[in-house]
Amino acid sequence: MTDLHNDVMGALEEAVAYAKGQKTGAIVHEVEPLDIKSIRQKVDMTQEEFAKAVGVKLPTLRHWERGDRKPTGSARVLLNLLSRETDSGK
Repeated sequence: MTDLHNDVMGALEEAVAYAKGQKTGAIVHEVEPLDIKSIRQKVDMTQEEFAKAVGVKLPTLRHWERGDRKPTGSARVLLNLLSRETDSGK
């Protein structure tokens, strides 16, 4: 348990140092916002069609497109895959 405690504490200290702008060995993954409307338009679907295809309710899709909510979990993964596929011209 001591090793686990030390690992977690070390990670927290590194995160705090990074947040303060100090150089650390932290690997940082930038998450870019998804342009849901652009993805939907690239696959040439209406909001209704896209919501059904992605498996969400229409109001949820509209919130995503307006930007007042963000997709999470498996929906975000699916949308990232769709974005990559449409960007590569497949």
